Amino acid sequence: MGLRRAVNGYQVSQALHVAASLGLADLLADRSRSTDDLAAACGAHPASLYRLLRALASIGVLDAEPERRFALTELGEELRSVPGSEHAHAVFIGRDYHWNAWSQLEHSVRTGEPAFQTLYGMSVWEYRAERPEESAIFDRWMTANTETVNDVIAGGYDFSRFAHVVDVGGGRGSLLAAVVRAHPDVQGTLFDQPHVVENVEIDGVEVIGGSFFDTVPRGADAYVLKWIIHDWGDDEAVAILRTCAAALDGDARVLVIERDLSDPAASWLDLQMLVMLGGRERTEHEYAALFRAAGLEPTSTTPVGAGLSVFEAR
Repeated sequence: MGLRRAVNGYQVSQALHVAASLGLADLLADRSRSTDDLAAACGAHPASLYRLLRALASIGVLDAEPERRFALTELGEELRSVPGSEHAHAVFIGRDYHWNAWSQLEHSVRTGEPAFQTLYGMSVWEYRAERPEESAIFDRWMTANTETVNDVIAGGYDFSRFAHVVDVGGGRGSLLAAVVRAHPDVQGTLFDQPHVVENVEIDGVEVIGGSFFDTVPRGADAYVLKWIIHDWGDDEAVAILRTCAAALDGDARVLVIERDLSDPAASWLDLQMLVMLGGRERTEHEYAALFRAAGLEPTSTTPVGAGLSVFEAR
């Protein structure tokens, strides 16, 4: 029975995706409601919504009450659109392009090629750049995801050593904002693709658009790459690190923040990188090899919590 449940896991993923997209947890935040009431509030077919709600109750996300009423459980609270929740993740995970790519996992396993590229004839970055709605959904997920670890990273690594930190590929700047809050004397620069950082404003942070394959701002003391290198194969990863290495002056450092693949929990994320991007999770020794190939010298590895480590090089 346990394996059958795992085999049918795709059904749970889609049910949670639909629940998040309809905002059901927010609608149930303060009281139980009837199916008809919920259907009117979220624009759903009442009888079909009832079938979804009943399925969600069977896995503990909702409590089923008499007369087709439902209430949110403690587990279901994680689907509310509040900081630290799984709401943005659930909305993203069921998007068609992501779902379709995972349907081609076998292709990636047989060939080593990212399924997404084969399906759509472009990288997922190019796909989202052409589709602002999808880019916004992904950015919300990345921001929500990083918000759960920002304080862990900012408090678990000594950023006060640096006067100026550049967050390379830093998205909407959530991590960098946490670093600057924790270390007010640190000057921050956010660097990502122009469409990503458009309209981003963070107190005490300079915002610059560009590509980390071309150049990154010079003159900083530390260049942070959180959840960046794992998106890429070895050749591209080395190219990104070389761009950062070219910007280093004096004793400046490159800080790669990733999971260590020696942790079994990273194995499923590793498959995500294979299917969507052609990237991979790596061990400490593999990150050290990338550093050396880029002309950098590995200096230390600092576990900071939440399964993450800071791999440092100069």
